[in-house]
Amino acid sequence: MYKNADEQLNLRSMTALEISEVLKQNGIERYRGKQIFSWLYKHVDSFEKMTDIPKKHIEQLNRLFYIDALHTSNIWASQTDDTQKYLFTLDDGHTVESVSMKYEHGNSICVSSQVGCKMGCAFCASTQAGFVRNLRPSEMLLQLEYVIRDRMKTQPDYRISNVVIMGIGEPLDNYDAVVRFLRLINEPGGFGIGYRHISLSTCGLVPQIYRLAEEGMPITLSVSLHTPDNVVRSQLMPINHRYPIEELIMACKEYGRKNNRRISFEYALIQGVNDSIADARKLAKLLTGILCHVNLILINPIKERNFVASTKQTQVLFVKTLEENHINVTIRRRLGLDIDAACGQLRKSHMN
Repeated sequence: MYKNADEQLNLRSMTALEISEVLKQNGIERYRGKQIFSWLYKHVDSFEKMTDIPKKHIEQLNRLFYIDALHTSNIWASQTDDTQKYLFTLDDGHTVESVSMKYEHGNSICVSSQVGCKMGCAFCASTQAGFVRNLRPSEMLLQLEYVIRDRMKTQPDYRISNVVIMGIGEPLDNYDAVVRFLRLINEPGGFGIGYRHISLSTCGLVPQIYRLAEEGMPITLSVSLHTPDNVVRSQLMPINHRYPIEELIMACKEYGRKNNRRISFEYALIQGVNDSIADARKLAKLLTGILCHVNLILINPIKERNFVASTKQTQVLFVKTLEENHINVTIRRRLGLDIDAACGQLRKSHMN
Protein backbone atom coordinates (compact mmCIF):
# COMPACT_ATOMS: atom_id res chain seq x y z
CA MET A 1 0.00 0.00 0.00
CA TYR A 2 1.29 3.48 -0.85
CA LYS A 3 1.93 5.72 2.18
CA ASN A 4 3.55 9.10 2.83
CA ALA A 5 6.01 10.06 5.56
CA ASP A 6 3.15 10.45 8.06
CA GLU A 7 1.99 6.87 7.35
CA GLN A 8 -1.20 8.12 5.73
CA LEU A 9 -2.58 5.86 3.01
CA ASN A 10 -2.67 7.12 -0.58
CA LEU A 11 -6.43 7.17 -1.15
CA ARG A 12 -6.36 7.46 -4.95
CA SER A 13 -4.18 4.34 -5.23
CA MET A 14 -6.72 2.18 -3.37
CA THR A 15 -9.71 0.17 -4.56
CA ALA A 16 -13.16 0.66 -3.07
CA LEU A 17 -12.81 -2.64 -1.23
CA GLU A 18 -9.47 -1.65 0.28
CA ILE A 19 -10.87 1.67 1.45
CA SER A 20 -13.85 -0.11 3.01
CA GLU A 21 -11.57 -2.51 4.92
CA VAL A 22 -9.53 0.35 6.40
CA LEU A 23 -12.74 2.14 7.43
CA LYS A 24 -14.07 -1.00 9.10
CA GLN A 25 -10.81 -1.43 11.04
CA ASN A 26 -11.17 2.14 12.28
CA GLY A 27 -14.80 2.02 13.34
CA ILE A 28 -16.34 3.73 10.30
CA GLU A 29 -19.19 2.14 8.38
CA ARG A 30 -17.76 -0.15 5.72
CA TYR A 31 -20.19 0.97 2.99
CA ARG A 32 -18.72 4.46 3.05
CA GLY A 33 -15.67 3.12 1.22
CA LYS A 34 -17.68 2.85 -1.98
CA GLN A 35 -19.02 6.38 -1.48
CA ILE A 36 -15.54 7.81 -0.97
CA PHE A 37 -14.14 5.91 -3.95
CA SER A 38 -16.82 7.25 -6.29
CA TRP A 39 -16.21 10.84 -5.17
CA LEU A 40 -12.62 10.65 -6.36
CA TYR A 41 -13.91 10.29 -9.93
CA LYS A 42 -16.24 13.29 -9.69
CA HIS A 43 -13.47 15.90 -9.62
CA VAL A 44 -13.51 15.97 -5.78
CA ASP A 45 -10.15 16.28 -4.01
CA SER A 46 -11.00 16.55 -0.28
CA PHE A 47 -13.19 14.78 2.25
CA GLU A 48 -14.81 18.10 3.13
CA LYS A 49 -16.37 18.22 -0.37
CA MET A 50 -17.89 14.71 -0.10
CA THR A 51 -21.41 15.75 0.82
CA ASP A 52 -22.69 12.33 1.92
CA ILE A 53 -19.80 11.71 4.35
CA PRO A 54 -20.76 12.78 7.92
CA LYS A 55 -18.70 15.65 9.31
CA LYS A 56 -17.93 13.59 12.41
CA HIS A 57 -15.71 11.35 10.28
CA ILE A 58 -13.77 14.04 8.42
CA GLU A 59 -10.99 14.58 10.96
CA GLN A 60 -10.39 10.85 11.31
CA LEU A 61 -10.39 10.34 7.53
CA ASN A 62 -7.81 13.10 7.11
CA ARG A 63 -5.58 11.31 9.64
CA LEU A 64 -5.93 7.96 7.85
CA PHE A 65 -5.61 9.05 4.23
CA TYR A 66 -4.06 11.68 2.00
CA ILE A 67 -5.41 12.70 -1.40
CA ASP A 68 -2.56 13.66 -3.67
CA ALA A 69 -2.71 16.13 -6.55
CA LEU A 70 -0.90 17.26 -9.67
CA HIS A 71 -0.24 20.77 -10.86
CA THR A 72 -0.83 21.70 -14.48
CA SER A 73 2.26 23.66 -15.47
CA ASN A 74 1.55 24.12 -19.17
CA ILE A 75 -0.81 23.09 -21.96
CA TRP A 76 0.08 23.13 -25.65
CA ALA A 77 -2.67 22.94 -28.27
CA SER A 78 -1.88 21.69 -31.76
CA GLN A 79 -2.73 24.01 -34.63
CA THR A 80 -3.14 21.08 -37.03
CA ASP A 81 -5.48 18.76 -35.12
CA ASP A 82 -7.31 18.47 -31.80
CA THR A 83 -4.27 17.18 -29.91
CA GLN A 84 -3.26 18.79 -26.61
CA LYS A 85 -0.12 18.14 -24.59
CA TYR A 86 -0.03 18.66 -20.83
CA LEU A 87 2.98 19.27 -18.60
CA PHE A 88 2.22 18.14 -15.06
CA THR A 89 4.32 18.93 -11.99
CA LEU A 90 4.31 16.24 -9.29
CA ASP A 91 4.37 16.89 -5.56
CA ASP A 92 8.18 16.48 -5.48
CA GLY A 93 8.71 19.01 -8.27
CA HIS A 94 9.43 16.53 -11.05
CA THR A 95 7.41 16.67 -14.26
CA VAL A 96 5.72 14.35 -16.73
CA GLU A 97 3.76 14.88 -19.93
CA SER A 98 0.41 13.52 -21.09
CA VAL A 99 -1.46 13.89 -24.38
CA SER A 100 -5.12 13.97 -25.39
CA MET A 101 -5.89 12.94 -28.96
CA LYS A 102 -9.02 12.76 -31.06
CA TYR A 103 -9.64 9.91 -33.49
CA GLU A 104 -12.65 8.83 -35.51
CA HIS A 105 -13.44 6.21 -32.88
CA GLY A 106 -13.31 8.70 -30.00
CA ASN A 107 -10.97 10.45 -27.59
CA SER A 108 -7.76 8.87 -26.31
CA ILE A 109 -5.48 9.96 -23.50
CA CYS A 110 -1.82 8.97 -23.45
CA VAL A 111 -0.49 8.52 -19.92
CA SER A 112 3.08 8.49 -18.57
CA SER A 113 4.15 5.78 -16.11
CA GLN A 114 7.59 7.00 -14.99
CA VAL A 115 9.57 10.19 -14.54
CA GLY A 116 12.13 9.62 -17.28
CA CYS A 117 13.07 6.18 -18.60
CA LYS A 118 15.88 3.64 -18.18
CA MET A 119 15.52 1.90 -21.52
CA GLY A 120 17.74 4.12 -23.67
CA CYS A 121 15.92 3.69 -27.00
CA ALA A 122 17.83 5.75 -29.57
CA PHE A 123 14.78 7.33 -31.20
CA CYS A 124 12.92 8.39 -28.04
CA ALA A 125 13.14 11.74 -26.23
CA SER A 126 11.79 10.33 -22.95
CA THR A 127 15.04 8.58 -22.14
CA GLN A 128 17.42 11.42 -22.98
CA ALA A 129 17.55 13.00 -19.51
CA GLY A 130 17.64 9.68 -17.65
CA PHE A 131 15.38 7.99 -15.12
CA VAL A 132 14.21 9.58 -11.86
CA ARG A 133 11.44 7.44 -10.34
CA ASN A 134 8.32 5.40 -10.90
CA LEU A 135 4.90 7.03 -10.78
CA ARG A 136 2.34 5.93 -8.22
CA PRO A 137 -1.02 4.60 -9.47
CA SER A 138 -2.62 7.81 -8.20
CA GLU A 139 -0.28 9.95 -10.30
CA MET A 140 -1.30 8.02 -13.42
CA LEU A 141 -4.97 8.36 -12.50
CA LEU A 142 -4.58 12.08 -11.94
CA GLN A 143 -3.28 12.55 -15.47
CA LEU A 144 -6.61 11.21 -16.75
CA GLU A 145 -8.58 13.23 -14.22
CA TYR A 146 -6.91 16.54 -15.04
CA VAL A 147 -7.02 16.08 -18.82
CA ILE A 148 -10.73 15.20 -18.68
CA ARG A 149 -11.45 18.15 -16.41
CA ASP A 150 -9.61 20.53 -18.74
CA ARG A 151 -11.23 19.24 -21.93
CA MET A 152 -14.68 19.50 -20.36
CA LYS A 153 -14.23 23.26 -20.00
CA THR A 154 -14.76 23.64 -23.75
CA GLN A 155 -16.44 20.29 -24.46
CA PRO A 156 -18.92 19.59 -21.62
CA ASP A 157 -19.81 16.19 -23.08
CA TYR A 158 -16.15 15.14 -23.42
CA ARG A 159 -15.64 11.42 -22.79
CA ILE A 160 -12.62 9.19 -23.16
CA SER A 161 -12.96 6.01 -25.16
CA ASN A 162 -9.38 4.76 -24.91
CA VAL A 163 -6.44 4.98 -22.53
CA VAL A 164 -2.95 4.35 -23.87
CA ILE A 165 0.02 3.89 -21.55
CA MET A 166 2.55 5.06 -24.09
CA GLY A 167 3.84 8.27 -22.53
CA ILE A 168 7.08 8.78 -20.64
CA GLY A 169 8.59 5.61 -19.21
CA GLU A 170 8.46 1.85 -19.73
CA PRO A 171 5.17 0.70 -18.14
CA LEU A 172 6.33 -2.86 -17.45
CA ASP A 173 9.38 -1.50 -15.58
CA ASN A 174 6.85 -0.07 -13.10
CA TYR A 175 4.85 -3.28 -13.15
CA ASP A 176 2.96 -3.36 -9.83
CA ALA A 177 1.88 0.28 -9.95
CA VAL A 178 0.77 0.03 -13.59
CA VAL A 179 -1.26 -3.13 -12.97
CA ARG A 180 -2.96 -1.45 -10.01
CA PHE A 181 -3.66 1.58 -12.19
CA LEU A 182 -5.24 -0.69 -14.82
CA ARG A 183 -7.48 -2.35 -12.25
CA LEU A 184 -8.48 1.01 -10.79
CA ILE A 185 -9.55 2.57 -14.10
CA ASN A 186 -11.53 -0.58 -14.90
CA GLU A 187 -13.34 -0.67 -11.56
CA PRO A 188 -17.07 0.20 -11.48
CA GLY A 189 -17.69 3.47 -9.68
CA GLY A 190 -14.47 4.89 -11.07
CA PHE A 191 -13.70 5.53 -14.73
CA GLY A 192 -15.13 2.09 -15.59
CA ILE A 193 -12.97 1.75 -18.71
CA GLY A 194 -13.10 -1.72 -20.25
CA TYR A 195 -9.80 -3.54 -20.58
CA ARG A 196 -10.30 -3.82 -24.33
CA HIS A 197 -10.18 -0.03 -24.50
CA ILE A 198 -6.74 0.10 -22.89
CA SER A 199 -3.39 -0.24 -24.67
CA LEU A 200 0.00 -0.68 -23.04
CA SER A 201 3.24 -0.14 -24.94
CA THR A 202 6.43 -1.97 -24.01
CA CYS A 203 9.93 -2.11 -25.44
CA GLY A 204 9.98 -5.81 -24.63
CA LEU A 205 10.49 -6.80 -20.98
CA VAL A 206 9.90 -10.49 -21.55
CA PRO A 207 9.35 -11.75 -17.96
CA GLN A 208 6.81 -8.99 -17.32
CA ILE A 209 4.94 -9.84 -20.54
CA TYR A 210 4.52 -13.39 -19.25
CA ARG A 211 3.31 -12.01 -15.90
CA LEU A 212 0.86 -9.68 -17.61
CA ALA A 213 -0.53 -12.60 -19.60
CA GLU A 214 -1.61 -14.20 -16.31
CA GLU A 215 -3.34 -11.11 -14.87
CA GLY A 216 -6.68 -11.74 -16.59
CA MET A 217 -6.77 -8.24 -18.07
CA PRO A 218 -7.27 -8.48 -21.86
CA ILE A 219 -5.70 -5.13 -22.70
CA THR A 220 -4.05 -4.52 -26.06
CA LEU A 221 -0.31 -5.16 -25.87
CA SER A 222 1.67 -2.84 -28.14
CA VAL A 223 5.23 -4.01 -28.62
CA SER A 224 7.91 -1.62 -29.87
CA LEU A 225 9.67 -3.87 -32.37
CA HIS A 226 11.04 -1.48 -35.02
CA THR A 227 13.15 -4.06 -36.86
CA PRO A 228 13.22 -7.83 -37.41
CA ASP A 229 17.02 -7.86 -37.10
CA ASN A 230 18.69 -8.45 -33.73
CA VAL A 231 21.83 -6.49 -34.58
CA VAL A 232 19.90 -3.41 -35.67
CA ARG A 233 17.43 -3.69 -32.81
CA SER A 234 20.22 -3.87 -30.26
CA GLN A 235 21.62 -0.64 -31.69
CA LEU A 236 18.23 1.08 -31.53
CA MET A 237 16.95 -0.55 -28.33
CA PRO A 238 19.49 -1.71 -25.72
CA ILE A 239 16.87 -3.97 -24.10
CA ASN A 240 17.36 -6.32 -27.05
CA HIS A 241 20.74 -7.37 -25.62
CA ARG A 242 18.86 -8.87 -22.68
CA TYR A 243 15.75 -10.11 -24.47
CA PRO A 244 16.42 -10.73 -28.17
CA ILE A 245 13.68 -10.80 -30.77
CA GLU A 246 13.14 -14.57 -30.63
CA GLU A 247 12.39 -14.48 -26.88
CA LEU A 248 10.18 -11.44 -27.29
CA ILE A 249 8.10 -13.08 -30.02
CA MET A 250 7.59 -16.19 -27.87
CA ALA A 251 6.30 -14.02 -25.01
CA CYS A 252 3.97 -12.17 -27.37
CA LYS A 253 2.55 -15.44 -28.67
CA GLU A 254 1.84 -16.54 -25.10
CA TYR A 255 0.16 -13.23 -24.27
CA GLY A 256 -2.03 -13.49 -27.35
CA ARG A 257 -2.93 -17.10 -26.55
CA LYS A 258 -3.82 -16.40 -22.93
CA ASN A 259 -5.92 -13.30 -23.64
CA ASN A 260 -7.20 -14.02 -27.17
CA ARG A 261 -5.96 -10.58 -28.15
CA ARG A 262 -4.24 -9.34 -31.27
CA ILE A 263 -0.74 -8.01 -30.60
CA SER A 264 0.13 -4.61 -32.05
CA PHE A 265 3.74 -4.35 -33.23
CA GLU A 266 4.98 -0.76 -33.40
CA TYR A 267 7.47 -0.13 -36.19
CA ALA A 268 9.02 3.31 -36.72
CA LEU A 269 10.23 3.63 -40.30
CA ILE A 270 13.73 5.16 -40.35
CA GLN A 271 15.28 5.98 -43.69
CA GLY A 272 18.19 3.69 -44.47
CA VAL A 273 17.94 1.83 -41.16
CA ASN A 274 14.93 -0.50 -41.19
CA ASP A 275 12.80 0.40 -44.22
CA SER A 276 14.07 -1.82 -47.05
CA ILE A 277 12.08 -4.44 -48.93
CA ALA A 278 14.35 -7.04 -47.33
CA ASP A 279 13.38 -5.69 -43.89
CA ALA A 280 9.70 -5.94 -44.79
CA ARG A 281 10.07 -9.54 -45.98
CA LYS A 282 12.02 -10.53 -42.88
CA LEU A 283 9.40 -8.86 -40.69
CA ALA A 284 6.59 -10.71 -42.49
CA LYS A 285 8.37 -14.03 -41.99
CA LEU A 286 8.91 -13.28 -38.30
CA LEU A 287 5.23 -12.48 -37.70
CA THR A 288 3.63 -15.14 -39.88
CA GLY A 289 1.16 -17.20 -37.86
CA ILE A 290 0.79 -14.61 -35.08
CA LEU A 291 -2.53 -12.84 -34.51
CA CYS A 292 -1.13 -9.37 -34.90
CA HIS A 293 -1.17 -5.98 -36.53
CA VAL A 294 1.80 -3.86 -37.62
CA ASN A 295 1.46 -0.20 -36.78
CA LEU A 296 3.91 1.72 -38.98
CA ILE A 297 5.09 5.05 -37.57
CA LEU A 298 7.03 7.67 -39.44
CA ILE A 299 9.97 8.42 -37.17
CA ASN A 300 9.31 11.69 -35.37
CA PRO A 301 12.10 14.25 -34.95
CA ILE A 302 13.94 14.74 -31.67
CA LYS A 303 16.79 17.20 -31.43
CA GLU A 304 19.34 14.69 -30.08
CA ARG A 305 19.17 12.42 -33.17
CA ASN A 306 19.30 12.89 -36.92
CA PHE A 307 16.97 10.04 -37.86
CA VAL A 308 14.96 10.78 -40.98
CA ALA A 309 11.51 9.41 -41.83
CA SER A 310 11.20 7.10 -44.82
CA THR A 311 10.06 8.54 -48.12
CA LYS A 312 6.48 8.16 -49.31
CA GLN A 313 7.58 5.69 -52.00
CA THR A 314 9.42 3.56 -49.44
CA GLN A 315 6.37 3.56 -47.16
CA VAL A 316 4.14 2.36 -50.00
CA LEU A 317 6.53 -0.45 -50.92
CA PHE A 318 6.94 -1.51 -47.29
CA VAL A 319 3.18 -1.71 -46.79
CA LYS A 320 2.71 -3.52 -50.11
CA THR A 321 5.31 -6.13 -49.18
CA LEU A 322 3.70 -6.84 -45.80
CA GLU A 323 0.22 -7.07 -47.33
CA GLU A 324 1.46 -9.44 -50.03
CA ASN A 325 2.69 -11.65 -47.19
CA HIS A 326 -0.71 -11.48 -45.43
CA ILE A 327 0.38 -9.20 -42.57
CA ASN A 328 -2.22 -6.69 -41.36
CA VAL A 329 -0.66 -3.22 -41.48
CA THR A 330 -1.56 0.47 -41.22
CA ILE A 331 0.39 3.72 -41.06
CA ARG A 332 -0.34 5.67 -37.90
CA ARG A 333 -1.50 9.27 -38.22
CA ARG A 334 1.00 11.78 -36.88
CA LEU A 335 -0.95 13.76 -34.29
CA GLY A 336 0.45 16.69 -32.34
CA LEU A 337 3.71 16.84 -34.27
CA ASP A 338 3.79 20.66 -34.10
CA ILE A 339 3.74 20.59 -30.29
CA ASP A 340 6.19 17.66 -29.85
CA ALA A 341 3.34 15.42 -28.74
CA ALA A 342 3.87 12.66 -31.29
CA CYS A 343 5.26 9.19 -30.65
CA GLY A 344 8.72 9.31 -29.06
CA GLN A 345 8.70 13.07 -28.42
CA LEU A 346 7.53 13.26 -24.79
CA ARG A 347 10.03 14.24 -22.10
CA LYS A 348 10.13 14.23 -18.30
CA SER A 349 10.45 18.00 -18.35
CA HIS A 350 9.89 20.68 -20.93
CA MET A 351 13.19 21.38 -22.63
CA ASN A 352 13.83 24.25 -25.03
